[in-house]
Amino acid sequence: MATPFIQMQGIVKRFPGVIANDQVDLTIYPGEIHALLGENGSGKSTLMSVLDGLYQPNAGRIIIDGEEHKFGSPRDAIACGIGMIHQHFKLVEPFTVAENITMGAKNGDFWLSTEKIKQEIIGFGAKYGLHVNPNAYVWQLSVGEKQRVEILRILYQGSRLLIMDEPTAVLTPPETAELFSNLRRMTEQGCAVIFITHKLNEVMELADRVTVLRAGRVTGSMERSQLNPNQLVQLMVGRDLAGRSKPIQTELGPVVLNVDQIEVLNDMGRLGLRALSLSLREGEILGLAGVTGNGQRELAEAICGLRHIEKGSIHLHGEDITNLNPSAILDQGVSYVPEDRLGMGLVPDLTIIENLLLKNYQQPKYSGRWLLHAKAIEENAAALVEKYNVKTPSLHQPVKILSGGNLQRLLLAREIATIPRLMIVVYPARGLDIGATNDIHQLLLDLKANHTAILLISEDLDELVALSDRIGVLFDGRLAGEFPANEVDLDELGLLMAGSGQTNGGEPNAI
Repeated sequence: MATPFIQMQGIVKRFPGVIANDQVDLTIYPGEIHALLGENGSGKSTLMSVLDGLYQPNAGRIIIDGEEHKFGSPRDAIACGIGMIHQHFKLVEPFTVAENITMGAKNGDFWLSTEKIKQEIIGFGAKYGLHVNPNAYVWQLSVGEKQRVEILRILYQGSRLLIMDEPTAVLTPPETAELFSNLRRMTEQGCAVIFITHKLNEVMELADRVTVLRAGRVTGSMERSQLNPNQLVQLMVGRDLAGRSKPIQTELGPVVLNVDQIEVLNDMGRLGLRALSLSLREGEILGLAGVTGNGQRELAEAICGLRHIEKGSIHLHGEDITNLNPSAILDQGVSYVPEDRLGMGLVPDLTIIENLLLKNYQQPKYSGRWLLHAKAIEENAAALVEKYNVKTPSLHQPVKILSGGNLQRLLLAREIATIPRLMIVVYPARGLDIGATNDIHQLLLDLKANHTAILLISEDLDELVALSDRIGVLFDGRLAGEFPANEVDLDELGLLMAGSGQTNGGEPNAI
């Protein structure tokens, strides 16, 4: 193999009470795509932040082209040819593409939008297959186009290593395929790529080599020819995951939810849902795919009474619940797991006990005439934490200290404990590692087996196919089509997510 471009040797990074990286070695070669795998908290992001100059290691060396370097800031890393693209893009929306790409570049002209700079950007785009209009404003671009701008900005700064954190999290399948093609093209030009992902299918498709971290240490590295999904999972979680049940194919019960031609405004005062209709039966999981911002949040909040319905109606078990207040809808047996698990689903500074009590504190079991029954409340919390495998040092700790997987387990524990007739779940496994994802999916399948109707909103097509009975696509506030999950065509699904084509004979709202 070629001479290493970058060698991280014996990297140690400590935080108060935590060793995030413990004697980590990582070698990167020119022209390779290197996947970095590990559960949440395994040390992946910390290690990349050390390489990007955001953190300084407590011990260890970074060697680039055979010479040791010490980084005091990301600018030092950029000067050595290292650039990082974060999951949440760092672009200035009111600026043009050219202004964003050249911002902060060394020896840049005072006037950024010169013809010379624009031609350079067009040339970079042609070389790497990253075509963008340098005159366009960032706010006018799609998510995939914004990602291209981020990549071009890093390349324009002279980077030879591109670090990407969950690069496909917000992309449609066609955009993901295009990204993979572009990354391959970049490596053919001599660049190296490190990408952090939780998706094993992406690793199997894209990676030349893989390094796995667990609890801050390297548990293994593999060449492409050695890649094995089961072995990767074992290296990541340190155990064999219990095989997840398949969705139980049983006869569905009566219609639980009927949404009829509803129109709802978004936060900008514009139509977020446009004459949208759907129905959902007892014991059924209806999965809704779509890129964020196409009406997912508006739909979930409209059903739960958190957003006003301008037109149309919603019925639960035949009873009209249109524009009832949230408390009344919850009393009808509706549970809601929002995408913002810590900001909206749970109260960060309240304890685990207090968060688990939020929906049932008025029940006689927990509330007397004047005082709460502390013993019954704590016993209930302890039982739920044990049943749903929430890892916490104490029931009296604020929930903000919990990891993402434990937060999601806690939130689902509270919602499932109400024995819902309808569960609305938004992005249930977003940002979770493979072990936590497996646990969350099993909870949903168990809920389905108990005849709960589940509306599952997700960007992860693998998740939707694995769990759903039917899959619909949301685009621009409309249902663009539907598929039986066992007959899904991922290419057609991706086109619908991007706004191209429709199914159902031109009646996209008929689910």
